[in-house]
Parts: sequence; C-alpha cells; structure tokens
Amino acid sequence: VAKTEDSHAPLDVIVIGAGFAGLYALHRLRGLGIRVRVFEAGSGVGGTWFWNRYPGARCDVESMEYSYSFSNELQQAWEWPERYSTQPEILKYIHHVAERFDLMRDIQLNTRIVTAHFDSAANRWRLTTDKGETLSAPYCIMATGNLSTPRVPNFKGLDRFRGKWYHTGLWPHEPVDFTGLRVGVIGTGSSAVQAIPIIAQQAKHLSVFQRTANFSVPAHNGPLDPQKVRAHKAE
Repeated sequence: VAKTEDSHAPLDVIVIGAGFAGLYALHRLRGLGIRVRVFEAGSGVGGTWFWNRYPGARCDVESMEYSYSFSNELQQAWEWPERYSTQPEILKYIHHVAERFDLMRDIQLNTRIVTAHFDSAANRWRLTTDKGETLSAPYCIMATGNLSTPRVPNFKGLDRFRGKWYHTGLWPHEPVDFTGLRVGVIGTGSSAVQAIPIIAQQAKHLSVFQRTANFSVPAHNGPLDPQKVRAHKAE
C-alpha cells in the first residue's frame, strides 16, 4: 500500500540525499527545532562514498580536513589512520556521525524522489517517491551534490558488448575480480588514477585510453603522525 504524506508528521523541510551535506543539514535543522526528514535513494548513508566503491577509491583531500567541524567532541574522538583516507574508512566515519548524533531516525533509505514541484497556491513543495508516497513541505533542500548522477558515455555498441563493464560511480557492492582478464580503462581522471594501479595488479593485461592528459602529483600518503594529530586537534 502506497504511503501518503499523512504517514509522516507534518514537515517543515524535506532534504534529498544523505551524504555529507544531507547529514549536516539534518543535524543543523533539527537542532533549530525544525521538523525535517531526509530521503535517500541508496540503502545506506554516505552519498558519494556510498556509491563510489571502485578499487583504490580514496579522498584526495587530507583526512584531517575532510571532517565535520561543527562538533569539537567529534573531532577529538575520531582518529583517521591515513593522510588520505580510503572509501571504506570515510564511510565508517559517516556511519559513526549518523549514530553519534542519532540521525538515522529521520532518514528514509531506499527511497528515490521522482518528481518535485512547487505549489504556488499552497506555498509548498510537493514531491513523489518511487514507492508512491506523496510528500510536502514549505522548503526542499537538494543535498544531492554534483556527483549523484553518473554519466555513462554513449559509446556505439556498448549495448551489444558481451563482456562486463563497470562505471566507477556505480560500482557493485560486491568485489570485482579482474584476475586473468584483459581490461580497458577509459579516462585518466581522479578515479582512474586511483583504480588503475589496483586493477593492474590483478588483470592479465590492462590498456588505458586517455583523451587528455591530467596533471597529478605524488600523494605521499601514509599513516598520520600521532604527534601532529594531537597538535592539530589542540588548535
């Protein structure tokens, strides 16, 4: 049976997306006494870090800076293991934040918003979900980010390709084994720079197709110096 907006308490704000921005919006708005609910298409929170699970995925911003700053207690409690953290570690951090601030009770997972329009007469946003729910609120925040809709290139013949193909922004949740396979990687952006060395360790042969060369520098990644971490947290 499809739910309706009567299934929820009246909302002041609807937030779409449960990534870094969506979680902070929920925490901030709830702290102001505003009735808010977050709707997320995925089966878990994390946004980009929920979907981007390709081999070698990690942040290219230093871990100490890729953190929420709204809570000093959170900053003091969390320990990042590396200078540039991996996708699993960042997702672990996001789950910790969601649990620490009891955010999940106001997040509805596995729910994609399919339509949204503003009703000028009622002065409210009206939305529908892929489950048939109808929702409304005076305010709607699109916390979907600029990476929420991966673009699959329109390569001629892709629909007839007999092998398996993957998109870094839509990577399977189960591991992909490239052992003994001939693999082609198209593009040399940030995702490819991270994935290519890992895939190359498994694949029988790896070809990289590059249109435009990108500029990159060595990351000098490694375990964080505990002394520097303590000094940073003391600032």
